[in-house]
Amino acid sequence: MPYLGYGTPQRLTLCGRVLEDEGIRPAAATDSRWRNLFSFYERIESDEVPHARVRASFLGKQVECVADKEGYFSVSLNTRGRLGPGLWQEVALELVDPPAGVRATGHVLVPSTRAKFGVISDIDDTVVYSNVTHRLRMVLTAVLSNARTRKPFKGVAAFYRALHAGANPVFYVSKSPWNLYAPLVEFLEVQDIPCGPLILRDFGSGHGAEHKRKSIARILATYPKLEFVLIGDSGERDPEIYSEVVRAHPERIRVIYIRSVTQDPKRIVAIEKLIAQVRRTGCQLVLAPDSEFAAAHAAGEGLIQASRLRAVRADKLADEKSPSNPAASSGALK
Repeated sequence: MPYLGYGTPQRLTLCGRVLEDEGIRPAAATDSRWRNLFSFYERIESDEVPHARVRASFLGKQVECVADKEGYFSVSLNTRGRLGPGLWQEVALELVDPPAGVRATGHVLVPSTRAKFGVISDIDDTVVYSNVTHRLRMVLTAVLSNARTRKPFKGVAAFYRALHAGANPVFYVSKSPWNLYAPLVEFLEVQDIPCGPLILRDFGSGHGAEHKRKSIARILATYPKLEFVLIGDSGERDPEIYSEVVRAHPERIRVIYIRSVTQDPKRIVAIEKLIAQVRRTGCQLVLAPDSEFAAAHAAGEGLIQASRLRAVRADKLADEKSPSNPAASSGALK
């Protein structure tokens, strides 16, 4: 299973995992909660192929690597500036050992030279409802729904499309485990949210905040001439992590958008302090109640075209009329 990678005209980096095929089928909007629960279990209880040998090929160049004991592998190819057409470069993968004749195609994003900035976004409670501030609801949301029944925040798809504008790369950095990679990619496709590399983490490994810090640092180091917009939510540590990024790289961050998902007075006061700290760097941390508010600010900053605001508003209204997330409550399984 190759994960969406990212690279430059000189080097492509791609990671993935070698797993036994569990025969997990794509989600359907009609899947019952029992079906969703079973699929979730299958993904979490994945059977990895330890120390598998994988061969990667790109435009005549080949590199081999050995997966770790959990089946994770990573390859890096020196392209010397030679690329295929389009933004997404295709890397052919082959399982060499154990020999099984298994092949796959990995995709690596090389941002366009027309990109004005990049976007680094959280996923849970930033793009999709996850209830991270309520642990039981968060678990039920993840376990009992699927990529076709989970709902994005109102207007988020149109807002991200406006930021992307066909050229600006979007990276998703989340503390979710790699086991949930496939349904997250499917969710982005179903909701017509711009696709981009997803940087997740090994199940049960490390601290989520440290994972985000290191992942964002790697992205910034890969594209030293590109500025970025950071998007997260107020439910956990995104404001603190992004504020640290701004202090370390004040010239690299255009703006921070934090979706307001908690009404805890202490949390709001803490974020207001961060807003003041970030302002001193010349950057802005914007606490946004919804995507339309963030889009209006982005239009004022020249990050999106003002004409895109109508689409964000229409998307928001359409989302408000759609059925609510069936997993948002703790109702009985059906």
